[in-house]
Amino acid sequence: MTAVFTILTVLIILAAILLIIAVLLQNGKGGGLASNFVAGNQTFGVRQTADLLEKVTWGLVAFILVLSVITAFVVRGGASGGIDITNDIENVQQAEQPAFPTAPIEQGAPEE
Repeated sequence: MTAVFTILTVLIILAAILLIIAVLLQNGKGGGLASNFVAGNQTFGVRQTADLLEKVTWGLVAFILVLSVITAFVVRGGASGGIDITNDIENVQQAEQPAFPTAPIEQGAPEE
């Protein structure tokens, strides 16, 4: 593959790891990272932490989605003629078994 494909793949893997970390830090029932900030009036308080983690999560999801689409176009454009295996599948199926098989002809059978 190309260097662009490799770079995009590494970026997707890194974003996926960061997404896993962001999801594990949040907890919908008040646990997670937000539970460590107990004081009521902090600059970076409980609600701000939850909002930040949610925004980071959605941002990483969008980032992975966009990179996946770009990677698909890079792979498709780099291959000669694109990646299309439907013709190969049809040829294999036709070679293995005809659509309308014929009955075997018995030779040398006496006619009555």
